[in-house]
Amino acid sequence: MNNIQSPEHFNQVVSSEPAVLVYFSHEQCGVCKVLKPKVEKMLKENYPSMSMYYCNTVEQPEVAAQNRIFAVPTVLVFFEGRETFRFSRNMGVEELAQAIERPYSMMFEEE
Repeated sequence: MNNIQSPEHFNQVVSSEPAVLVYFSHEQCGVCKVLKPKVEKMLKENYPSMSMYYCNTVEQPEVAAQNRIFAVPTVLVFFEGRETFRFSRNMGVEELAQAIERPYSMMFEEE
């Protein structure tokens, strides 16, 4: 998983890649540490064309602020530069996978 380095980097990633998941967290979040590898595994197995990035909200407060991140973990999913949905705090990997399925299949299954 790549790290978001700056607000400019975030904007470049979201605008240039067709499907992006951004995982917002920080080192002190125990739930985040447990959930992150599960989300990575789900994406690799089910949605290989989707890019995944990690944003540490303590190190990148500007990126967190521009995306209205008030709680961690928060997952934002972008398709073609648009935020398609977000999940915060209590989220399940299955719920996340179901939300990704339709827009992802519309974008990549026809290739």
